[in-house]
Amino acid sequence: MKPFTANVIAIINQIPEGRVMTYGQIAKAAGSPRAARQVVRILHSMSRRHRLPWHRVINAKGQIAIQDEFGALEQKSQLEIEGVEVSRKGEVDLERYQFHVGTEIDML
Repeated sequence: MKPFTANVIAIINQIPEGRVMTYGQIAKAAGSPRAARQVVRILHSMSRRHRLPWHRVINAKGQIAIQDEFGALEQKSQLEIEGVEVSRKGEVDLERYQFHVGTEIDML
């Protein structure tokens, strides 16, 4: 496994329940700020195998980015179970729910 991939997996596993991170934010924290699309690929191909909390990853606008209606509803449902408020349009308030790796505020 490439170091970037391992870093992405480790970062996604750090996102606590009730919090979210963006694809770009994860890419930057993993050492490659312009690799948001690679984060998408890693989530798509490795979520099941590594039991990643895929539903806690959203786009930079704070929106659920899954185009498939079933997948988007599943992500919305999983987030709401964890206490994250998601609008009808699939939007999450990043100021309220965004997790920042390594900050004292978010260290639980």
